[in-house]
Amino acid sequence: MTDLRLLAPALATWLTAATTIALPPPLTYTIAATTTLTALYLLTPRHPKTTHQKSRGTTRRPETGARRRLVGVVLVCAAASAAGVGLRATAVGTGPVRDLARDGRFATAEAVVTGDPRAKPGNGRKMIILRARAEVVPRAEVRVPVLLIADDARWLRMVPSQRVRLHGRFVPPEGADLLAAVVIVRGPPTVLGPPSRMQRAAEHVRARLRAAVARLPPDQRGVLPGMVVGDTSGLDLALAEDFRTAGLTHLMVVSGANLAIVIGAVLGLCRLLGLGRRRAPPVAVVAVLAFVLVARPEPSVLRATVMGLIGLLALVTGRQRQGIPALAAAVLLLVLVDPALARSYGFTLSVLATAGLLVLAPRWRERLARRLPGPLADALAVAAAAQVAVSPVLVMLSGEIGVVAVFANLLAAPAVAPATLLGALAAITALISVPLAQGIVWPAGLAVGWIIRVARTAAALPYATIPWTGGGLGAMTLLLAAGLALLILRSRRLRLLAAAAMIGIMAAVIAMRVTSPGWPPPGWQMVACDVGQGDALVLYTAPAQAVVVDTGPDPALVDRCLRRLDVKDVPLIVLTHPHADHINGTSGVRNGRRVHAILTTSRTSGREARLAPDLHTHRAEAGQQWRIGDLTLSVLAPRTGPALTPGDDGTTINNASVVVVARSPGFSALLAGDIEEEAQRALTATVPHVQVLKVPHHGARGQAPGFLAAARSSISLISVGEDNDYGHPSPATLKLLQRLGTQIHRTDQEGDIAITRTKTGIAVVPSH
Repeated sequence: MTDLRLLAPALATWLTAATTIALPPPLTYTIAATTTLTALYLLTPRHPKTTHQKSRGTTRRPETGARRRLVGVVLVCAAASAAGVGLRATAVGTGPVRDLARDGRFATAEAVVTGDPRAKPGNGRKMIILRARAEVVPRAEVRVPVLLIADDARWLRMVPSQRVRLHGRFVPPEGADLLAAVVIVRGPPTVLGPPSRMQRAAEHVRARLRAAVARLPPDQRGVLPGMVVGDTSGLDLALAEDFRTAGLTHLMVVSGANLAIVIGAVLGLCRLLGLGRRRAPPVAVVAVLAFVLVARPEPSVLRATVMGLIGLLALVTGRQRQGIPALAAAVLLLVLVDPALARSYGFTLSVLATAGLLVLAPRWRERLARRLPGPLADALAVAAAAQVAVSPVLVMLSGEIGVVAVFANLLAAPAVAPATLLGALAAITALISVPLAQGIVWPAGLAVGWIIRVARTAAALPYATIPWTGGGLGAMTLLLAAGLALLILRSRRLRLLAAAAMIGIMAAVIAMRVTSPGWPPPGWQMVACDVGQGDALVLYTAPAQAVVVDTGPDPALVDRCLRRLDVKDVPLIVLTHPHADHINGTSGVRNGRRVHAILTTSRTSGREARLAPDLHTHRAEAGQQWRIGDLTLSVLAPRTGPALTPGDDGTTINNASVVVVARSPGFSALLAGDIEEEAQRALTATVPHVQVLKVPHHGARGQAPGFLAAARSSISLISVGEDNDYGHPSPATLKLLQRLGTQIHRTDQEGDIAITRTKTGIAVVPSH
């Protein structure tokens, strides 16, 4: 029988931490004190009374004492959790760092980096996010956690344990988080000292592995270091989105499964070398410590380590019943050590996936083994159990249900162990000889290539994910649907009714697909891709071929848009100006497509060329014309001038945008980049009449009425992110466009927006 005694204390610890993080410290301390007193009362020894059962003339002791002790232990764990949260909340909620944040003041501080920097697209710019521990602020020494948000690429070089000096604006953290402040950093870091000796050693291993995989194809050299040592610095964001859609995200980073494979290999090697049961475990422990060091001892890595050991324990012993108490103990200890994990989605996914493997997988394996070969039954049970267990949380996060995740994991599973083991061997070998390691990573790259192919194929399938209500309501409705499905599976009559209903639904869907034109609409000439707060426009030139004007802030979003349009060849990418919301998605355009050239502003900073150094880059100048198929691009701006410099402000860079007029038979559009009022006035006299206007600068307030009126466009497109921080589009701009009598269409409200050519003119077809 499974021992569940630790389950209640673990859940109490977890739920208490998750709840009290959002409460003020005085209330948290009150909860801790109350539960402590109640626990002491319940745990105080009492003399049990004997009760008589008159009918049988026997006596028995009631089980009340055991229940009281269990409740008492649960309350002790809850009290410890609340006290830990209260102490940390007090530390981060008071003191000079929080005072700076409350006032929103700028200050210079010294901090120690505690996590790897991660780049992600933000609202119009690339953000570099990393965790740190503030240690010196003006006139005070402190020791509190902070979150740094920077935009200087030099922050990406930081290594955990490095001490830096920074200058930025301190603001309070949003939501419930055990942080003293969020610091919006200005400029690069000033490095005050090298990393610790251990972190230098870990970075040396990572650097050697990166050198070993340098000759692999770009996707493989981005994924393999992530699988082996958690180094995702080379990972393409578009590929990461494919892994997410396919339900394979856990394979891109260090996970418990990866660690279990490594430890299993170490134990197997120990057995081959004749090491007994007493000497093999210490070797495995050393391997675990080395792994944690190289992969960084961050919460996610420590969590994966604990979960991997638990899964390995259950696998090696063949006694899954031991896994549940071990999992409960791990949850209890991890949350007590780091209460912030209680609100971490990554932690929740790890726990649920491990629980699914321990509880669901053995039963499903037994049933599947009756009709399937043993290895296939094992793989299918493991993939299905893990996916089912984490589905409610995934729905909360994404508002989608992954339909192909189980089958994608099943197909990818045979390649995971070879990729992990060969990658780990290459990392060790690279310390001695990089050329030798390059020979080892070649077969590892083949295994990773198979995983990547599975991810891309699964993500490209129709209905790879289906929409679902997000948030807590989505999780609840999914659980209700799962309960209903379970009832249906247990009743033969309900199974027949459900099968008939599904056949009817499938017939209706097929009929709709046959009769509906679908997306993209036939005859499309231009599509404004929904890439959030940024621009990405696609101009049709031939079947499977298009010109792309700007690429948005996120490679995954523009890649998805081009896939839906079935664009496989891009003769030209026009990058209007070097702002992140217009150029950071360039790798997504190149993902699996042939790109011939790049056209960018003649007043370039050179950043655009660095995004694709292997492509020929042309400088746009007023008067140029490009003809590709039936499409003609005429450049209106910019005129030649001095190159942009890092010190130029946003207005200067915006006004240097490439402005083009796109024409093809029956279609014309003015694509104005992010030019602002000054540049718009300078161009007003040269603006031709067009059917479509891409409103400059996402509909910002600074618009020249004469410029917008000169275009005489019947349709105005605004490429803008939903709930963006800039207030785009401006209400004043929307009113101006309304007065001009143009139709206004916005990507934040309509998704991808297609302009199609019809017999009577042009039409707008939104994807939503």
